[in-house]
Amino acid sequence: MQTQTQPELTEQAESLGFVAINYITCQPHYRERFEELFRTRAKAIDRMPGFRGMYVLRPQKEGEPYLVISHWESEAHFRAWVQSPEFLEGHRRGFEDLRQARERGEEPPMQSDFKTYEILTR
Repeated sequence: MQTQTQPELTEQAESLGFVAINYITCQPHYRERFEELFRTRAKAIDRMPGFRGMYVLRPQKEGEPYLVISHWESEAHFRAWVQSPEFLEGHRRGFEDLRQARERGEEPPMQSDFKTYEILTR
């Protein structure tokens, strides 16, 4: 039995892609608004090179975060999305909600904890 060398393993992981997961905790009063933002999303991410797909997952337990999972061909494709005008377009309404809450002196209606992963296996 022949084992793979480290470079072969790295190439295999890169070919499987890259995943970004945004863990989003919403204030109870904001959950309906948050879900509406995604149901009526701009779909700007869909036009980005290297984008493979996205899931938005609703937690089954109260107080747990939503998960927004995006799948990319590579980390470079994901980083290009984050720095693009399409990123701002896709997040404009949520960013506006955060700005308005800040101006009113309120706690943010949602908080984000972002993590990224290389796909090891499928």
